[in-house]
This record gives sequence, structure tokens and C-alpha cells, in this order.
Amino acid sequence: MLIKDMPIENRPRERVLSVGIESLSDNEVLSLILQKGYGTKSVIDVSNELIKKYGLNTLSELSIEELKDIKGIGLVKAISLKASFEITKRVNAGKIIGITLNNSSDVVNYYSEKLKDLKQEHFYVVFLDVRNRVMGDELISVGTLNSAVVHPREVFKEAIKRSANAIVLVHNHPSGDKEMSLEDLEVTKKMKEAGEMIGIDVVDHVVV
Repeated sequence: MLIKDMPIENRPRERVLSVGIESLSDNEVLSLILQKGYGTKSVIDVSNELIKKYGLNTLSELSIEELKDIKGIGLVKAISLKASFEITKRVNAGKIIGITLNNSSDVVNYYSEKLKDLKQEHFYVVFLDVRNRVMGDELISVGTLNSAVVHPREVFKEAIKRSANAIVLVHNHPSGDKEMSLEDLEVTKKMKEAGEMIGIDVVDHVVV
């Protein structure tokens, strides 16, 4: 059934106004992003098919080119989808500011969302105050599939600028391997030694 043929009170946009967007189903929310279906298929039908075939998590990982290959999704819809997933990722990642970090799990909980879909290694530094509260973070390096070149100069320049008491090193392994490589261990050692010299602790190095 096309949107225009649905009772007004059942249409997604009208339901947002009447019951709130949090009350809508996944396919209804997705239909608001896609806006239009194709041929005899309504945008609700298209949304249902996408969620049934891919699920929201897999859908968010597809590239623009992969999204364009799906029937009913052109360039504009593909970009809209990527934009909606990206803004969600950024909002979730931003929630770490002001949070007190107690262990590495706290770091993983936030940065797994931010880094999970990336195809290259991204190396972040998280800046902490004297109470281990997050002051912010900085992307220091973007590398290849399995490495990212980092230097203490870049890491501690930002830490000093922000008057950080301590830092946490965070990077992803696009391969999915959660274990630290020999290179990762060497980087950790180098950063800890540099931190000791200038009085900024490296309290953890987390692989996402």
C-alpha cells in the first residue's frame, strides 16, 4: 500500500506528530529517511525489505556504492542513509566527554561505535583530567589496513595544549583481531616512556 493510500493517522510523518518518533518501528523511521518508494512499492515496503535482508547494523556498514546497487536506492537516498548513520555515530561518540573512565571497558563501549566500520587503522588519544574525566579526544593518525604511524610529538603536543593529566591511547584493528600486535606493544612502551619524561601518564592503550 502506497503512503498516499494509507489512513492519515497511520502515515509515518503523522505518527511522529501524534505519538512521537520514539514510538515508531524501525521500518517507519527508515521510511522517513528514504521518503519515497519506487514503482508500486511504497517506502514502507522498501524499508521492510531492507531491514529484513540486511538488518540495521549491516545496512549502516554498506558503502554508498553498495547502497546504490540496492533496487530503489539511488545516489540521493544512499547519501541520506550514510549521513543518518554518521550523525548517530558522532552523537554516540560525543557522549564520552565529561565521563569518568574507570577501566578499559568504558573506552571500548564508546569507541567501538565510533571506529567499528572503518577500513583503516585510526589512532586516537583521549585526554583526561586529574579525576580521570574525559576532556576530549583527538585523531592523531590514519594508517593502512593493519598499521597507523604515530609519534610521541603529535600525541603529547595535544595533551600539553589541553593541560591533560593523563591520556588513553585508542586505535582500531579493521581485521577484527582484538590482540595487540608487536608494533602496538612497542608504541605503548614508547608513549609511556615519553609520558614519564613530561609528567603525563599513559594509563591505557585500548584496541577496538
